Amino acid sequence: MYQNTSKEIFKMSIPMFFELLLQLLVGNIDQIMVSHYSQGSVAAIGNGNQIMNIIILVLSSMTVATTVLISRYFGAGDPEKAKSVSNASIYSLSFFSIVVTLLIYGFQRPLFQWLQVPNDILDETCSYTVIVSTCILIQAIYMVFASILRSHKLMKYVTFVAIIMNTLNILGNAILINGLFGFPRLGIIGAAISTNISKFIGLVIIILVFLKKTNMGLGFLNLKYFSFKMAKKVLLIAVPSGGEAFSYQMSQLIILRFVNTFGTMVIASRSYCMILANIAYVYSMAISQATQILVGYLYGKGDYESIKKRVWNSVFISMAVSVSLTVIMMFNSNMILGIFTSEQFILDLCKKILMVEIVLEVGRSINISMVNSLVATGDVNIPVILCLFSAWIIAVGLSYVFGIKMGMGLIGIWIAMATDECFRGLAFIVRFKQEKWKLKRSVEV
Repeated sequence: MYQNTSKEIFKMSIPMFFELLLQLLVGNIDQIMVSHYSQGSVAAIGNGNQIMNIIILVLSSMTVATTVLISRYFGAGDPEKAKSVSNASIYSLSFFSIVVTLLIYGFQRPLFQWLQVPNDILDETCSYTVIVSTCILIQAIYMVFASILRSHKLMKYVTFVAIIMNTLNILGNAILINGLFGFPRLGIIGAAISTNISKFIGLVIIILVFLKKTNMGLGFLNLKYFSFKMAKKVLLIAVPSGGEAFSYQMSQLIILRFVNTFGTMVIASRSYCMILANIAYVYSMAISQATQILVGYLYGKGDYESIKKRVWNSVFISMAVSVSLTVIMMFNSNMILGIFTSEQFILDLCKKILMVEIVLEVGRSINISMVNSLVATGDVNIPVILCLFSAWIIAVGLSYVFGIKMGMGLIGIWIAMATDECFRGLAFIVRFKQEKWKLKRSVEV
């Protein structure tokens, strides 16, 4: 089913790149399109998206289990177990999504107050977050179907759905933010509503694609086929993977709390820098996910030598692309950010941040490629332990020291995050070269 070639990885990664880029833009488009409406709204969405990004990244990390296990069972020649994985994934992630949504409904205001969101944007932040959180369940189900399609090498169809979603989101934003065609001028609330509508339509379309392009049908969703044994296998990968993502994002939440003490202009600057940083590393994510699928397949076949060659190849490619994009954006930051803001303070600060971002992307590209490959082999516990240590001791600890105590502000915080990424990248290199992943059987094939 899969060919272990660089051409195969490239073919798999390109649609994944556009899918991830467009998925990323669903949230960032809201910030971009309200930038001419209000800088306060940009900051409000930035805070709201920090919470939503935590949830989405945890869900995304949990769907890694779906992709990895289906790829393994294809490698082992067992498509029936692949269907069982899909069933267990749908119900496990749906339950998680419902619980998280209820928690957001009940505790979003105290959470944002604890994050020290400025009072002048607190109401907007809460309103935006509550509205977009209503689609967490839809997002989770969408992600599982996308994972199934990826495992069938149908990445381009996931990308097409993402294009449709983003097009609808842009049109909806233009209408609801600005009050076009007789609709009320809703501002940030309009952005949230538009995001939800586009995600719901995206789910409907991806299910239709799934039915047309695979022979699985929807019979696998019948609850009577739910297997606790398979759910356990899914969770043995999903929980540590989700835990690693959750730990990292929670550390980012604490760091955001530090940033919120610097004022609305710095919060907006961080939001713009995060958009550019995400664009810089999105291909690293794409190639690492493509590699993860292939590694899972090779692991199912027991071809360990091919795994080693493929992982190192992916590391070098992702590093070259991420660093190159960051350098280009750094030199052209005034022109790029000038589209969204004319505030000289923001433009100057963002250029300095992007200089640090170059170093950060070196570590992050290694980190992303290595950790996804380790997870594909079942080596999931060490990434969690390393992330817990590095994210909290290095990223949060140094952010407080550099950003708050030493008065370096947002630049100091970015230096701390770069240190975290580089440390984890080196640690994962050591772990991978030890080759203990060959012995891992946390999830049996």
